[in-house]
Amino acid sequence: MFWVRFLVLALLSQAGVTQTSSSPTHASAPPNPTEEQPPLNTGSLSFPWSHLRLPENIVPLHYHLLLHPNLTILSYIGTVRIELQVQNNTNWVVLHSKGLRITTATVLDQNLAHLSDQVLPVLHNPTHEQVAIFSPRVLTGGQKYFLLLEFGAELGEGFYGFYRSTYRTSTGEMRTLASTHFEPTSARMAFPCFDEPSFKANYSISIRRSPAHTALSNMPVVMVLDDELMEDRFAVSVRMSSYLVAFIVCDFRSVSATTASGVKVSVYAAPEKWEQTHYALKAAVKLLEFYEKYFNISYPLPKQDLVAIPDFQSGAMENWGLITFRETSLLYDPTTSSASDRLWVTKVIAHELAHQWFGNLVTMKWWNDIWLNEGFATYMEYISVDTTYPKLRVEDYLLDTCFVAIGRDSLNSSRPISSVAESPTQIKEMFDTVSYNKGACVLHMLRHYLTDQVFQIGIMRYLRRYSYSNARNQDLWDSVANYITLQDQQSDHYKQHLDLTTMMNTWTLQTGVPLVTVARQGSRLVLKQERFLRTTHPSDPAWPSLYLWHIPLTYRTDTSSSIHRHLMTTLTDSVEVGEEVGWVKVNVDMAGYYLVHYDGPGWDDLIQLLKDNHTALSFMDRTHLIHNAFQLTTAGRLSLDKALDLIGYLRSESHTVPLLQGLAYLEAFYRMVERMDIPDVTHNLSTYILWYFRGVIDRQTWSDKGSVSERRLRSELLSLACHLGDLSCLEQAQRSFTHWLDSNSTLSLPADVTETVYSVGAQEDSGWASLLHIYTLSLSETHKHKILSALASSRDTNKLHRLLELGLEGEVIRTQDLDSLIVMVARNPRGHHLAWSYVQKYWSTLVDKFQLGSFSIRNIIIGTTGQFFSTEELTEVRVFFESIHEQASQLRVTQVAMDNIQKNILWLQRNLGTLRKL
Repeated sequence: MFWVRFLVLALLSQAGVTQTSSSPTHASAPPNPTEEQPPLNTGSLSFPWSHLRLPENIVPLHYHLLLHPNLTILSYIGTVRIELQVQNNTNWVVLHSKGLRITTATVLDQNLAHLSDQVLPVLHNPTHEQVAIFSPRVLTGGQKYFLLLEFGAELGEGFYGFYRSTYRTSTGEMRTLASTHFEPTSARMAFPCFDEPSFKANYSISIRRSPAHTALSNMPVVMVLDDELMEDRFAVSVRMSSYLVAFIVCDFRSVSATTASGVKVSVYAAPEKWEQTHYALKAAVKLLEFYEKYFNISYPLPKQDLVAIPDFQSGAMENWGLITFRETSLLYDPTTSSASDRLWVTKVIAHELAHQWFGNLVTMKWWNDIWLNEGFATYMEYISVDTTYPKLRVEDYLLDTCFVAIGRDSLNSSRPISSVAESPTQIKEMFDTVSYNKGACVLHMLRHYLTDQVFQIGIMRYLRRYSYSNARNQDLWDSVANYITLQDQQSDHYKQHLDLTTMMNTWTLQTGVPLVTVARQGSRLVLKQERFLRTTHPSDPAWPSLYLWHIPLTYRTDTSSSIHRHLMTTLTDSVEVGEEVGWVKVNVDMAGYYLVHYDGPGWDDLIQLLKDNHTALSFMDRTHLIHNAFQLTTAGRLSLDKALDLIGYLRSESHTVPLLQGLAYLEAFYRMVERMDIPDVTHNLSTYILWYFRGVIDRQTWSDKGSVSERRLRSELLSLACHLGDLSCLEQAQRSFTHWLDSNSTLSLPADVTETVYSVGAQEDSGWASLLHIYTLSLSETHKHKILSALASSRDTNKLHRLLELGLEGEVIRTQDLDSLIVMVARNPRGHHLAWSYVQKYWSTLVDKFQLGSFSIRNIIIGTTGQFFSTEELTEVRVFFESIHEQASQLRVTQVAMDNIQKNILWLQRNLGTLRKL
């Protein structure tokens, strides 16, 4: 049997039969091919390649991969036979491998005959995560060969490669599964491969397992061999990049349905969480059907699995045909999940299914253009959910997506959407706010500029043209522009000879977000553009002229209900609006990715309009004005008094989105002065906020009634009211918590206020202890997240210490939740210095757990340092980053953290005096 042969090979490897070498790199290119050589001494060979990117002289065509994970001893062995197309003569095959024990390497010809009787040497370059296999016989250009490798490894402890995960049943039994996460550069941790997105290939995967487990992969099973062990053989995959390969061995249960086009959709989870899979199944079927119609391209696989993995670092991963999720991103429990939880699950499923086209079918050529995957998937969340689940009001959240992008983009440390990234750490950092949020908002702007139809058909052409291939920025613009040239351009919507590439390059290849300043001069609106920064501007006199965008401006006035359009391509410009115009609102519904400053009486006109008749502007326009005003305040371009005047109308506001926007800024100010321990300002501001929002707070019910937006407002308002010490809120929350505890936690609290109730209850020792105990028993990760947030709100620093210790241990609080826990503690005014000290003390441990450059490490750095507002704290952070210079120098996020603190310092210097006067 094959299993026996595996064991023999493993024993031979342990006896030292296989030759390996760890020679450092020397040559920058594979050496000239040689003829047949005598038996080799590996010490005479040096690694033939010195670059991070693989040579392109060999291309993989098809992988035949067989794996056998042992969930008892937590290791696996495997073989991979890679069909290769050789482009140029060479003696070397260079590919990726990280942490694998390669026991045997063999090169075969097209007929599967050995090219050499010798044991082929395997050279290692751990720094570049590469191995090189030397063939004594020349591999001839234009010919096909097979590389056969036998290998083994431990199932990983972290969240990358082929790793182990565990879950505990309600009876306390610990069960183990094995799962994968390869994006962006971790397929090489599971099997030797050409681990770059442009090396697309077909995959034939087989997995050996015990009869008690189920094996899953990208494709459906086509054959099961039943012996002492089961062997599942999966259908040959479509051509895809290595980071999309996936396989899982588990004992999960599933629920399935079929789409209108015949695709089988299944949702898998741990057996006792099976009841939480039903909402995801309905959503996945509906969304998959939507995308097939919207893109007019059939989903190319016969099945789509969605699996909730108990240990998962990110939100989800779009492996083709086998999407993996964190449990909170897929499972929905109607008894404990809030309206926001439902929206989150729906959006994440929509995001990952969009990737089946954007990213999987068409993949970026290299990671510098990862936004082509993530920006599109993020934007498609809104297009798809708006159509399939209109009651979720997903459009209410699009502005938030763009506001978050502007927050990052208005720092000196921002980067272009398309940026250079070479090392694995740099590549991981590309999965950030710029790629996701800014990418989505730039696409939103393009869609509104081109019209929905042109945008949709343009991306359909792009997907068809580059199916099963790779693309760059330019390919997208060409696909859209080529369609535009086919259209009847007699309408005024398009300018003749629209240079879409030049226009969009200003948004994707240039750093930052523009600020358009508008001023009335008679009948004209005078425009000026510049890069917007919330931190200090560079002193270089030429700096303002370095940045120029092609901005598709929109504006509305009081004299016309129509939306006016103008493409601004110069630093200064003007448009005719007419003498009779009273007010002008630029960037209608924030369809454009830019901020607007109204010079002269412009802000006063809009403030008066909101007071007199705020419904003259859409809720998006009202929200946009609030955001712009407070961003300009942060940058020192508008007084805080003026911004507060602008939100004075909110006492008459009935729409939740502008209410939440105004509330968010006031809450941020309160939490800032609370952390700084300025009692008089803290008291004045809490009194001001409670007085200001008294009416809307009193209208809230402690229930789950209303629309998603109304429920979100309720959750935010009551949480803040209790945090500010509002007596009626605290009394109601305490009563609810007591009743819940007295019922032995069988009473169902309204999901939207559960976290608020828990947070109030957690302030007492007995309540905190009870919540921690219930946390250990709960089978709902969404519920556990609410409990954890409440536990981290304690004013007792000893309890916060204990939470951080539990997070580090990884038993009671899973390691996947450690980064969120650290940030929760940091947001607590009693815990922000505690959390930062913890990060400094355990930095090496955190990097080992999460990997340098990962979202978790970035979340920890930004989440802890973002709470600092003094020059002393800035110095402390700088000193720490200097102490880890070798790692910090690889991270862009360290400069983002420094910029954030400088921004906070400047804000406080400019605005603390105004807050004292409230």
